[in-house]
Amino acid sequence: MPANPSKFVWYELMTSDVDSAENFYKTVVGWKSEQWGGGDEMHYVILKAGDASVAGLMAIPDEAAGMNPAWVGYIYAADVDAATESVRKDGGKVFRAPADIPEVGRFSVVADPQGAVFMLFTPKGEGGAPAAPMAPGHIGWHELMAAEWKSAFDFYSKQFHWSKGDAVDMGPMGTYQLFAAGGDAIGGMMTKPPQIPSPYWLYYFNVGDIDEAAERIAKNNGKVVMGPMEVPGGSWVLQATDPQGALFALVGSRK
Repeated sequence: MPANPSKFVWYELMTSDVDSAENFYKTVVGWKSEQWGGGDEMHYVILKAGDASVAGLMAIPDEAAGMNPAWVGYIYAADVDAATESVRKDGGKVFRAPADIPEVGRFSVVADPQGAVFMLFTPKGEGGAPAAPMAPGHIGWHELMAAEWKSAFDFYSKQFHWSKGDAVDMGPMGTYQLFAAGGDAIGGMMTKPPQIPSPYWLYYFNVGDIDEAAERIAKNNGKVVMGPMEVPGGSWVLQATDPQGALFALVGSRK
């Protein structure tokens, strides 16, 4: 029997200003927020779409001092220790060895062989964000800008049992390969253009009207760097940076 594909189950922003980021994303995406444990020693903010927790915000940890603010995604692992070792053996890098988060789960910080960073996570209990890919405030798409998408797909397919969906011809930009983790496609990957310095994962948050969302970004000291543009299927997307410089993306509709 083939193994079940592993899915993204959590998303996290490591930022230089948690309070500013919290206010920005609540306004732009429409999330609610609440403080999670830790008190003054651990300022961790949960972002919620309705009653569902979908992401967290935290300050850049001391061990990562010097990194730029960035969103990271957590991929489910039945056994974080084994999954971390598997990533290492297949040419990936381990930035943080597996560790426990009391009452939450076990995680590690890794990168694929081309350098794109992600997390591995085994939640306690049910855990993870509920699967509602097109609901407002949830994450509707996952995009990998790879150094070379074919070998990147081979890595993720082996590690997490992802499968290929449609391949979109992007002309001079090459192929945009959709991938699925069981069921419908949840994202795409492509070979990055030369001007992008290193591979990375990008996450698309669902909003309503894309133009209204673009206005909220501009009014709250963010910057739209690409779009809005229409994508196959009729949705509209944009890419932007928040006030601290973290790259994110939105997907929505146009009136």
